[in-house]
Amino acid sequence: MNNSSIERLRERVRGPVVTPDSDGYDEARTVYNAMIDRRPAAVVQCAHAGDVMAAVDVARDNGLDLAVRGGGHSVPGFGTCDDGVVADLSGMRGVRVDPDRRTARVDGGATWGDFDAATHAFGLATTGGIVSTTGVAGLTLGGGIGYLARSLGLSCDNLLSADVVTAEGKLLVASEEEHDDLFWAIRGGGGNFGAVTSFEFRLSPVKDIYGGPLLYELEDAGTVLRSFRELIADAPEELGGFPAFQIAPPLPFIPENRHGDTFILIVACWAGPMDEGERAVQRFRDIAPVVAEHVGPMPYSALNSAFDALVPPGLQHYWKANFVTELSDEAIAARSNTDLGYPS
Repeated sequence: MNNSSIERLRERVRGPVVTPDSDGYDEARTVYNAMIDRRPAAVVQCAHAGDVMAAVDVARDNGLDLAVRGGGHSVPGFGTCDDGVVADLSGMRGVRVDPDRRTARVDGGATWGDFDAATHAFGLATTGGIVSTTGVAGLTLGGGIGYLARSLGLSCDNLLSADVVTAEGKLLVASEEEHDDLFWAIRGGGGNFGAVTSFEFRLSPVKDIYGGPLLYELEDAGTVLRSFRELIADAPEELGGFPAFQIAPPLPFIPENRHGDTFILIVACWAGPMDEGERAVQRFRDIAPVVAEHVGPMPYSALNSAFDALVPPGLQHYWKANFVTELSDEAIAARSNTDLGYPS
């Protein structure tokens, strides 16, 4: 990418264009996963959709790779590239709530923390992951699991429309009424259909929930996983959550002599009537002896950010995942008998 192309790009955009000879280049190219170390030719720190359009045009016209960075959590490193152009939307974090229509318009660089803070003020929410530093864009375009999925569906199920910059550098509105094929594509059809600069979500009445983590001894993993599988199948849709393995952090509700031990846990979230929360979560307490718990009424936004400190930026991540249709006895047996030295 030559200097004249860089200068033309700078003339077109509102946000800074950071190149290898710029102050702050190393900071601009750094991403969440410390295992990813790439050196783009230019990082466009976009201020609005027009900047994204310019970044797309310059990358296309120069035959360069284009990476789009939203909230920045991409563990595989899709938010950066070598010798190409990065459209960095992380500065575009506005959230506008319409409480009468129960919708929210969210910029492409917003995180779920931004989203939850804005919507919680109106007693509204949408399914949005389990870590609030996750980007709204990446989670939604990948489907979007979360505590509220059993009652509200995935994040992408609550998407009403999206502003999308295509490879031609055009801005399109994708919805059920406009460009419905593109709308279908960005809700699970794969990748590389465009750069989404804005999302419109359907909101639902969720403000405070009853829930939190319950920790069990590792030797009870099989019992916990089998019981969770059976209980959640017939549980009211307002009851969400997930089982996981976790090394105990030094938190006050965990006995000090157990800090650093590995546990099987269930994180519960009851989003129904608050006076039914204790009874709804009790079924998890009855599975096996609980070593520690931090369960009770809390804002939904508090639960959705409770694990942020466990996954800070700068860790060296290597993740694998599988799509499965059931939690089989064989899978439970294999997982329960594994020597666990790291949280899963």
